[in-house]
Order: sequence, then structure tokens, then C-alpha cells
Amino acid sequence: MHPYRTHTCNDLRAEHAGQTVKLSGWIFRKRDHGGILFIDLRDHYGQTQVVVHPSRSFFEELTHIKLESVATFVGRVTLRDAATANPEIPSGAVEMVADACEVQSVSEQTPLYLAGEEDIAEEVRLKYRFLDLRRASLHQNILLRSQVIAHLRRQMTAQGFNEFQTPILTCSSPEGARDYLVPSRVHPGKFYALPQAPQLFKQLLMVAGFDRYFQIAPCFRDEDARADRSPGEFYQLDMEMSFVTQDEVFRVVEEVLYSTFTTFSKLAVDAAPWRRIPYREAMLKYGSDKPDLRIPFEMCDVTGIFRDSGFNAFAGAIKTGAVVRAIPVKGIKNQPRSFFDKLVEHAKSLGSKGLAYLIWDGDTIKGPIQKFLKPAELSALAGTGSMQDGDVMFFVCDEPGKAARISGDIRGKLGRDLGLIEKGVFRFCWIVDFPMYELDPETSAVAFSHNPFSMPQGGMEALEKTPPLDILAYQYDVVCNGVELSSGAIRNHRPDIMFKAFALAGYPQEEVEAKFSGLLNAFRYGAPPHGGIAPGVDRIVMLLAGAENIREVIAFPMNQKAQDLMMGAPSSVTEKQLRELHIQLRSQPKPPPQA
Repeated sequence: MHPYRTHTCNDLRAEHAGQTVKLSGWIFRKRDHGGILFIDLRDHYGQTQVVVHPSRSFFEELTHIKLESVATFVGRVTLRDAATANPEIPSGAVEMVADACEVQSVSEQTPLYLAGEEDIAEEVRLKYRFLDLRRASLHQNILLRSQVIAHLRRQMTAQGFNEFQTPILTCSSPEGARDYLVPSRVHPGKFYALPQAPQLFKQLLMVAGFDRYFQIAPCFRDEDARADRSPGEFYQLDMEMSFVTQDEVFRVVEEVLYSTFTTFSKLAVDAAPWRRIPYREAMLKYGSDKPDLRIPFEMCDVTGIFRDSGFNAFAGAIKTGAVVRAIPVKGIKNQPRSFFDKLVEHAKSLGSKGLAYLIWDGDTIKGPIQKFLKPAELSALAGTGSMQDGDVMFFVCDEPGKAARISGDIRGKLGRDLGLIEKGVFRFCWIVDFPMYELDPETSAVAFSHNPFSMPQGGMEALEKTPPLDILAYQYDVVCNGVELSSGAIRNHRPDIMFKAFALAGYPQEEVEAKFSGLLNAFRYGAPPHGGIAPGVDRIVMLLAGAENIREVIAFPMNQKAQDLMMGAPSSVTEKQLRELHIQLRSQPKPPPQA
């Protein structure tokens, strides 16, 4: 017989009754029923109930042993009667009656209670992550992650992609976030950078003629944590394709993600082709370039209706460049006054001066601003929002960017608070036609809006003949349920177009040559038109697992302060290590003396 097990804790069924088997695992729960000890033995695969009678020599030891100790049992499989069977687990029809036991290792009292799903402070969970990972929900999330990654690899290979690995030690890049820098021992004063993304290398693979590349790529960015972003590192399904249009990139992503979401979730998934929403339309209707399409209402622009109205708070602001966004919501007139008051306070917390609203109640229209509006203006608002009895229209007035941000936040809050978010579905969309340029808010100079290496729509002709702020780029995001899964672009593969694009943003040719010489040099030797995208693996798994925090689908995440509490990173290093790297630390300023 095997030294540890003949079966896993999930294997045993009714047909095994009468057999002698060996199981190993963790002592998950213990119950003493009238002198008989019942143990739930757990391993990676599941659980089995083990019965220990008091006549056994190991009974006393097991009575006092701590939970999460590891033990091996030998015994007979017996059927449980109908009253004691456990239909919640696959092995619940049987139990093992133990004849022998060997304790493999004894656990101390655990700082986490693992037999339940109650809330535990995240600091404790991350410090003892190896224990936290034994909890059923988190254990299943990490298994799901493994299965999703294996499925993504199969899908990409089936689509004709080849997997290549790109360097981890590379040069600092202009991706937008802060780099993690690695000092060089053999090149004093110089540094490698961990890649924010394999962007330049995957483009170089296209120049090298590989046509279709993918990688489950680790990426490193020194940025703050969010619920959908882990500090330090993350993984993405990185891909690039040669001789493709934007439509072909969309087709591949839709097929791969549709297959993944339908394979690993029972929720409904939007069939391809997914809705395409131009960036400016998304900002108008949803106040965000990652809209949650499960919320059943869209915003609209009513600036023109208020421009010459008697509501001076709006009319005066419009004269100085403000816009008015309306949020029409159906059938909520019966909300208490406190609901509206709290929403106004929420808007103020976002930086708004307030939140106006109108209520359609039968043949009358009520609300704080009703008296300032003419019947024709009220009628125009009703027509714009298709307002009927029971509906409410909220209004935000501010400069365009701020109005979009505030109204988009309020749209999301209304969807959540009113329980209007559609359940049981994954709603996908593409955000397309991003502006190539925007005005820098501090200098008012023309600057790149997003990825400077994207191909402008219209190519060189657009750069030469179209006002910069009107130029659109072949850039796109894929969004699911309000979560941005990825950004991508058709790349600018021509040096002449690249120099012109950067010149419009104030970069002289010699600066572009100096910063991006590796890529430009490759493009001078024949670069194919190419494009790609990189859906985030962590976010995909987070959605599939129904998790609210990305740390719930990462085996060993950092905390929100970018610390690994389990391993003690980041940590100090020795003076010898610093000398080898030619680094000298500045002394930290002393705190001022206490008064």
C-alpha cells in the first residue's frame, strides 16, 4: 500500500464500501459525539469524514490534537445512513472507520479559523497567506486561475499564435507608470527596469517576421493599489499580430474571451460581435471609458436646453464653458426625500456644487429647479429623456471632464443603490476612436492622450491636414461589466509618421531618436503593419470568480502599500550588497524634537 494514500479525500463513493483505504490530509474539523470522534479530513481535492472509536490507541492523541495538523489514516469505507449523509460534498455518502493513524505533522494554534468564511483582517490573511490559501473559496479561486490560463493558452494556439518569452531585465520604458529599477553590478550607476509590458519586444517580434505572438506575460508597475489593480506585478494575455486590421484583432479577442467566459461561468455572455462605442460617446452617455452596460439608463447632453433658461446657476456656468449632463432614471419617484438629499451630498463629495433633479409625477413636474424652467424647456427635457410618470431626471453642471466624471459616478451609484444592475450576465463592449491628442491641463499644449505609438486614423495625411485635437487613433479598450480588461492599438510602424506624430506633441526628431532608437532602428529595415492587445489575466479571473478584489485571485499578492507581509518585502539589504551595486543610501532626516 502507498505510504500516504490510496485515494484522495474526494474519491470515495458508495461503491467503495467495504474496502480498506488510506487517506492523508489536514484535520479540518473535529466533533465528539458521545465519545466517538468525527474528523473531517481535507486535502487539495475535497473532504472525507473519518470516524475514530475510543478503543483505538490513537483516540486520545487525536482528541487533543490541534486543527490543521496533518495525519494519515487507514480504515474501512462504510455507508452513512440517510440521516447522517452529507449531500454537500461528493464523498458525503460514505465515511472511513479508522483502524490506524500516523500523525505526519502537528499544527500550532492557527491565527486564522479556516473552517468558516467569516471576515478576517486582510493584514492577518496576507501575513499567513499559506494558511489563507487553504480556505475553500480562495483555494478554488487559485485553481480557477490555473484552469483559465491553461484554457487561454489552448485558445491562442488554436488561433495560430506562437508563445514566446520576452526579457524581464530590460531598459526603462515610457509606458506611463513608474518603473521598478534594478541596479547593475557590472555597470556602475546604470539600471535595468522590470518591464511594464512587453510592448516593444512584441513589436520587434513582428518585425522579425513571427506574425502571431502571445505570452502570459508578467508586468511590473510601481503604482498604487486599487480593487481591480494589484501593486507591483500583474499578468496579461499579451498578443500581437502582423498584417491585420482593427477588426481582425477584435475577432480574435472576442473568440478567445467568449470561449473563456462561457467555459468557466454559468452567467450569460454577450455573443460576438460586441458593441463598439466611440470614446466621446462613452464619455457622454456613461461618463466613463469603461462603462457598465448592465445599468439600464444612459446620460444625455441638455446644455442647449439650459443655455438661455431662467436657472441662472446653470445658464451662467454654460457661458464660461460648462456643460449639463442629464441622468434619466425610470420609475423611482416614490423614493423618500432622504434618498435625494443623500445623493446631493454624495455629488458634493465628488466635487460638484450640487445635484439638481426633476420628478415626473402624473401630469406635474416637481423638483427644486422646476420653478426656474419654462414649459417648453420642461417639455424638451421630457422628450430628451423619454420621461414619463414616475421618472426622475438628475442634472450635473460643470466643465466637460468634471461633469463626465461626476455624472458617471452618480450613474453607477444609482444603479447599485436602486438594485437596477442587471444580474447574471457579462456585458462586453469595445471603446474605440480614442483621440490621439489632448490639451495638457497645466500648459494647454498639445499632448498625447493615450499610447503615443498608435497609428493615427488617416495616417500621415491626418497629421498634416487635421487639427490635432480632431485626430483619432486606432486605439481600443475591451470592457466587461464596467471593468477595463485591456487596452490595445494598431501600431505606428512607419518612422516618418512617428516623427510627425511626436512633433505635434512637441518632441523634436532627435529626442525621439534618442528615446526610442531600438524600435525606430528596427522599423527602418522593413516593419509590417501590426497591432495587438493584452487582456489582464487577473481581472478576467476576478470577474469569473465573482470576486470584488483582485487580491482574491492572486496566490501571493502584496497589500495596498506594496508590501509582502508574509516574506517581509521590501526589506533592507546589507552594506556589502550595496557596495557591490555601487549604491550609497542617503541618511533619513531625523524627526523634529517633541515640544
